[in-house]
Amino acid sequence: MSQITVEHNPSEERLQELGVSSWPIWEKEISTFTIDFDETETAYVLEGEIIVTPVGGEPVRILPGDLVMFHEGLDSHWEVVKPLRKHYHYD
Repeated sequence: MSQITVEHNPSEERLQELGVSSWPIWEKEISTFTIDFDETETAYVLEGEIIVTPVGGEPVRILPGDLVMFHEGLDSHWEVVKPLRKHYHYD
């Protein structure tokens, strides 16, 4: 199974079902850094662009309107290409 799952442009019903609008918002300027996930994060990108590369894996481009799951155990390198604003939630 992939360590990053991307759902492009999920329906409004799907977002409401998940309660996305009530999740906190995280913002990040253009930068590069690593994140290791010890629990699964679900994120909904509002603005910006990021390229997330799992250690030993292929880069994944994430854009506004993407609903993304970063699965537990993912070790990743992040490149914030355009300033990022996203809702996030930990399972």
